[in-house]
Amino acid sequence: MDISHIEHLGIAVKSIDAHLPYYENVLGLKCYSIEEVADQKVKTAFFKVGQTKIELLEPTGEDSAVAKFIEKKGEGIHHIAFAVPSVQAALDEAASGGVQLIDRAPRAGAEGLSIAFLHPKSTGSVLTELCMPATK
Repeated sequence: MDISHIEHLGIAVKSIDAHLPYYENVLGLKCYSIEEVADQKVKTAFFKVGQTKIELLEPTGEDSAVAKFIEKKGEGIHHIAFAVPSVQAALDEAASGGVQLIDRAPRAGAEGLSIAFLHPKSTGSVLTELCMPATK
């Protein structure tokens, strides 16, 4: 798989507003984007740290994957996202290597990215996201 860098770390939180003071006032990071991804029932906030981003994930529905994660495991690191040149090629390569996929094809994610997830059962219990800029 051709991974160029860690694109972001996703952190599940109950409330973005409650966590902004820590990231901005204590760590000195600047939140540069807050957006809702309606089909994933999540609100996101992004901070840049060098080439890598931190993404806070706040559930907007009780039945969202992030809400279920928080209910089961509490707030904390939710996933790691790797930048790849082709999400579909990376998915195909992972599947041919026996990795269980959550997504069989890329879908739209926050910040205009094309994304797909690998199942934690095949990745050492780490939810893994593959992403690239969406083509227009």
